[in-house]
Amino acid sequence: MDVDAYVAAHNAEWLRLERLINRGRRLTGAEADELVELYQRTATHLSVVRSSSPDPQLVGRLSSLVARGRAAVAGAQAPLWRDVTRFATVSFPAAAYRMRWWWLGNAVLGNLLALALAIWVVHSPEVQATVGTPDEIRELVEHDFANYYTEHSASSFAFQVWVNNAWVSATALIFGILLGIPTVFVLLMNQINLGLSGGLMFAYGKGDVFFGLILPHGLLELTAVYLACAGGLKLGWTIIDPGRRPRGQALAEEGRAAVSIAIGLVAVLLVSGLIEGFVTGWVHITWLRIAIGVVAETAFLGYVIILGRRAVRQGETGDTDLHPDLAPVSA
Repeated sequence: MDVDAYVAAHNAEWLRLERLINRGRRLTGAEADELVELYQRTATHLSVVRSSSPDPQLVGRLSSLVARGRAAVAGAQAPLWRDVTRFATVSFPAAAYRMRWWWLGNAVLGNLLALALAIWVVHSPEVQATVGTPDEIRELVEHDFANYYTEHSASSFAFQVWVNNAWVSATALIFGILLGIPTVFVLLMNQINLGLSGGLMFAYGKGDVFFGLILPHGLLELTAVYLACAGGLKLGWTIIDPGRRPRGQALAEEGRAAVSIAIGLVAVLLVSGLIEGFVTGWVHITWLRIAIGVVAETAFLGYVIILGRRAVRQGETGDTDLHPDLAPVSA
């Protein structure tokens, strides 16, 4: 084997691998993928050199590089608190902020749909009749709607709505891979339920009760759902139009950003679940209930705008920067 020709052909890959190794934990998700791929290639190169070339200097160089690559890919992780801190202050807010126009579009269109449906229900006895008899609807608006928030203990109810909302958001987000079609369905069902409930409450003169019970937890909960749908639709659109990136690379990057959103929304929906379980049905001062919801919503939006905008300006996308835990072993 011509050693000089082999080095010339592959030296750029070895130098790139060395640079990625030296960057340590500061790698983006795409760079971490590149690190694994270059490590595998270099391990193969080492195997070829060992079997075909007696050059000890080259063997030593590649052996050292492969060993360092293996340590970088499968070595010890940084402390968990550091990963959690970076996720909370960089990855999640960056992913959410980068989705802001998709997010805002879902919120505007979704609420226009709910408003249109509510107006239709208020002014159409025929639509109301499809829901139930006048007595059944009256029971719903005068008792069942409010009792829903107090018929179970606060802790069990909070846990129940947290799990349900997390599942709905995860469905909207992850199944966006199917061209966003399931995401659109989730958004439509959510807004139809909202519009139908609001329309029935207003039709029977209970609009104040509706907003008094929906706003405390609903502001943050709906915001989370709209963000999940934004991530799912963006993921689906990436399959159709990956932009200047190769489709596989674009999908991988958007997929990792979607995972960041999914994990972050677990915490956001926990907060909204706690508000729904311990505030909505149990704090009897309406303005105080709503004020708690407004504070939670304002805090979340401020968190995303301030930290997310700063992270995006620094080039962050919400893509994970964690190394894979395992790597293929070279032959």
